[in-house]
Amino acid sequence: MSEVVRLVDVSVVRDGKAILKNIDWQIDDSQRWVIIGPNGAGKTTLLRILAAQLQPSSGTASILGAQLGQVNVFELRTRIGFASNSLAARIPNSESVLDAVMTASYAVTGRWNENYEDVDERRARRVLGEWQLADFADRAFGTLSDGERKRTQIARAVMPDPELLLLDEPVASLDLAAREHTVSIIGHYASAPAAPAIVMVTHHLEEIPAGFTHALILSDGAAFAAGPIDSTLTSDKISEAFGLEVVVTKENNRFTARAK
Repeated sequence: MSEVVRLVDVSVVRDGKAILKNIDWQIDDSQRWVIIGPNGAGKTTLLRILAAQLQPSSGTASILGAQLGQVNVFELRTRIGFASNSLAARIPNSESVLDAVMTASYAVTGRWNENYEDVDERRARRVLGEWQLADFADRAFGTLSDGERKRTQIARAVMPDPELLLLDEPVASLDLAAREHTVSIIGHYASAPAAPAIVMVTHHLEEIPAGFTHALILSDGAAFAAGPIDSTLTSDKISEAFGLEVVVTKENNRFTARAK
């Protein structure tokens, strides 16, 4: 195993308010992490640090062996795949699904004058196949369903063969069928030995795919609990972090949480 992320005493303060507080966290390349916590716990802020989009107010953040503040973040970001809801707003509705994925090679949205080689298109089509989007390659991004858009965003994040893959609520707002379809595909990808380190943010335990190995619970900006997923996502810990008595169960490698 090799280290992918190391955060030491990381805090983020905005307008005098602590959004993240003294986070210590390490991620190895064989691990698949889920971040869960109440609204406002700091989940997306933490993911933005991992994406080299945000500099901590204090502490040190090392991503892929490079310390933020001492590295060209534009070069570092090319090694990180990041799928988020904000990405969809930047992809032109008229862009083909193939181009929406292929332009990740240049870290742009909206194909313009870039020169792509045959190997770029072959890889993009292979990635589309892996995420069950091969039949949508020539479709305009704006005509896709919510589930198809989510999978296109993930395929785009995977396109550059990242060393770290970040997924920000990849199945939020999807209906039951689209959610389960996408969760299943993510689970297969996460379970593959060749997959990179993965960090996924979600609000719901039911959205955690199979294949995820570790969990971090955030509460009020602090790391409430972290470690192997089965010993971290317990009824007692989730109840205390969310301030509600819940029962957490796991069946067929999927979690559920219900109020008592």
